[in-house]
Amino acid sequence: MPRTTRRGRPPHDDVLTPTEWRIAHAVQHGMTNREIAERRGISLDAVKFHISNILQKLELADRRALKRWFRAPRDSGLIREERHMSSELRLGRIGQISRSVKDIQQAEAWYGGVLGLPHLYTFGKLAFFDCGGTRLLLTQNGAEQTAESILYLWVENIEAAYRALEARGVEFVSSPHLIHKHADGTEEWMAFFKDPEGRPLAIMAQAKP
Repeated sequence: MPRTTRRGRPPHDDVLTPTEWRIAHAVQHGMTNREIAERRGISLDAVKFHISNILQKLELADRRALKRWFRAPRDSGLIREERHMSSELRLGRIGQISRSVKDIQQAEAWYGGVLGLPHLYTFGKLAFFDCGGTRLLLTQNGAEQTAESILYLWVENIEAAYRALEARGVEFVSSPHLIHKHADGTEEWMAFFKDPEGRPLAIMAQAKP
């Protein structure tokens, strides 16, 4: 009998495909469908299609439920690192402070050229600088300015910290999610929560490849 050739995309050994993981993390980071489409270079309908598939696969009711869902991709460095990390909650130094700016190119030139802060990297409307070991994130928001800076706290084990803080009654806006993958494969993970006055904070961790 002639061998039949299977058509379509190859099967994945993870709960989501690589594209679906990227879109799920973008949703968890608070991005709109249009922002995801622009960032990924795909159509709005494609984003909606992927989100529908994600919700169906994970058996989640809606976008809000997706923001609270947590699991790391099977090939993530986060899984490998957390096998050797303590589950005890230990918040570290402030890892990052964010500030909104009207023009990212102008701000990048001023913070780097005028203030002399070491430039780490830029992608899209986000620019990162080093302030003596604390990272400064500049985000272009046009004319809109935010009233509060966000404090980002380093943790060794982001899943354990998320579970521990949630058990203590901390209100999380989103579960831990991958926000960026560096050229060397290092992953940046974050989860956002609120203080008693509703102001934003975040825990953050890196996972090496």
